[in-house]
Parts: sequence; structure tokens; C-alpha cells
Amino acid sequence: MDMKRLAPIVVTVAGTNGKGSSVAMLESILRQAGYRVGTYTSPHLCVYNERIRIDGTPVSDQEICAAFAQVEFARAGTPLTYFEFGTLAALSLFSEAMLDIVILEVGLGGRLDAVNIIDADVALIATIGIDHTEFLGDTRELIALEKAGIMRKGKPAVCSDIDVASSIKRFAHELPTQLEILGNSYRYSDDGEYWSWWSGDTRRVELPKPSLIGDYQLGNAAGVLMVLEVLKDRMPVTDVEVARGLRHIDLPGRFQRVSGEVETILDVGHNAQAVDAFVRTLINLEPRRTHVLLGMLDMKDHQSVIRLLAPIAHTWHLTSVISRKGASSDDLYDALKLVVGRSAVACTYDSVASGYRSIAAT
Repeated sequence: MDMKRLAPIVVTVAGTNGKGSSVAMLESILRQAGYRVGTYTSPHLCVYNERIRIDGTPVSDQEICAAFAQVEFARAGTPLTYFEFGTLAALSLFSEAMLDIVILEVGLGGRLDAVNIIDADVALIATIGIDHTEFLGDTRELIALEKAGIMRKGKPAVCSDIDVASSIKRFAHELPTQLEILGNSYRYSDDGEYWSWWSGDTRRVELPKPSLIGDYQLGNAAGVLMVLEVLKDRMPVTDVEVARGLRHIDLPGRFQRVSGEVETILDVGHNAQAVDAFVRTLINLEPRRTHVLLGMLDMKDHQSVIRLLAPIAHTWHLTSVISRKGASSDDLYDALKLVVGRSAVACTYDSVASGYRSIAAT
């Protein structure tokens, strides 16, 4: 496709949970510092354009269609997956945009993911949990090893998981490359209203909390600041710019609070680690009554998610997901009965929208 270099700097981000938040934080801070940023994320919530952003703005339909046409012509009959096709289109758009930095979020795993065709200048690995076991392996160590595949020889890597997997450390040692680990080469402290971060002689103090809700977001933010630290000679960012970026993060669907007569909280968490973090954050809000509206894909661990939600659920509302991979409301009800007992009571719906309308009307 005769692409020019994407940008002077490329950061690739992997992880079971936290990679989307980390990408959003890094994008926000760098834009506040005046850099031109290209960002590729997945999946999208509403429209495909969300996946490809330049300076925080999704590219237009016309730009995407032109890039798709370029990929279609170049592939010359070579079979491509949906994600591979979209990734090549994003890379094509970035290569023409005169960017300072590109941030690539891994779609699944890392080692074999389409974004890994690009040799990143910095690799960031967020927290590792159990998910996509049919593709990545059924243990945390195996899954972590797949994520580690985004690292490159001699290029810095950052891990923001406080419980770093042995397979990640071993992979970095064998490359070799320098691996910066949370709790080892960099640390942070929660100081109440503010928080602090340090690595070696570098300290950033009295930082505002990220605008994303949840104490666990400090770990993600700490990893992002370590990425900025290893890039500081090529892409300096001041404390003021970090603070502005942390205050203005835009990431729908991550403990997103929607005010109204009955407050709604939207969250895309779909594995046990993510739902556990969601529940702990919700408990801190001390809600008087919680109605759980749950929809899941078929291959996810329904019982583990329901088990974590059960202590905070006053009523259950189970919905089918309209997708060939979606679980039915009956599937979720069967899982609910296995977790809380055959006498479990739940309302079931054929769509998320109908479930939401029903709850709002009560």
C-alpha cells in the first residue's frame, strides 16, 4: 500500500482490562500538550468512525470509504479478516495525516493481532485477566504471554499491572528489552483529593484524579505517565499538561454516569476482573437500590459475572443481545439460577432498549 511511516512515535497498548482507559488518557494528555495524535481503538459503541480518531475527532465517512477502497484494491484477492481490513484502513489514514504520534490499541491478544504488524516505539501492557480463553489460553500466564508479543527488542515496555505475570518478565528478558513495572521502576500514591507519581528522580505531585471513575484508574494513569517518562526526551509533557489531560478524558461506557430521576450507570465490562472493579466502585457510591440490566455475548463466563453482581443486585433484568454471538435472555436466566438458586426471579427482554424502558417506567 506504499504507506509512509505512520508517525515519528508509535505506542501499542495491550491488556485484558484497562487498555481502552489507558489509550484515552494518553491521547488526552498528548493533545493537551499540543501534539497531533492518531488513535486506533476497538470495538466501537455506535458508529465505526469512533475507531479511528485524528486529534480526538473521528474520521469522516468519506475518509473511511476512501481508505477501504485503497485496501480493497491493494489486497488483490488476499483474504483479510474484518479487523485486518479495518486496521489497514486506519494505518493508511494515519500515514497521510502528518501526525506526531500514533496510539494503537490491540484488538485481541497481542502477538498475532493485526496492529502488531507495526513495530512500536513503546509497548504498554495493562492489567491481565481471564478472557478470550478460546484464542489466548486458559491461564493468566498464557494470556499474558500473548500480550507480551507487542514488545520489541531494545524498545521500552511498560506494564501497569501490579501483579505482573512471570511470562511477561521472562519475554522481556529474552528479547531483551527494558520492562518498566508498576511497583518496581515506578510508583504512585493516592493522596485523597490528589495523587502523586514518581520514577527515579522524576516526581509528579498534586495531580488531579482522572475524570474516569474508579480507584483502579490510578493504576492505568500511572502506566501512562511511565510511557511519557520513557518518551520525555522526544516528546516532553509538563505537569500542567498532564493535569489538563487527566481532567478531560472522553471515554463512554466506562462507569459512565447518566443523571436522571433514576441514575443510570453504563459499563462495557465483560469479564470477571472488569465486573469486580465495577462492583467495588458502585459500592463506594452507596446506592439505595440497584437494578441490574445485563446482556452478554455467548462465549463469555456468564456465571462468574452474575456471581460478582449478585451482592449488589436488588432486581435482575436479563436481555438478549442482538448479534450472532449474543447470548439469549434465557441463557442468562439459566446461569442466574445456577448461581443464586432455582427460585431466582428475573425479568427477561429481547433487547437492551426494551429492558431499559421497562426499568425506567417502574
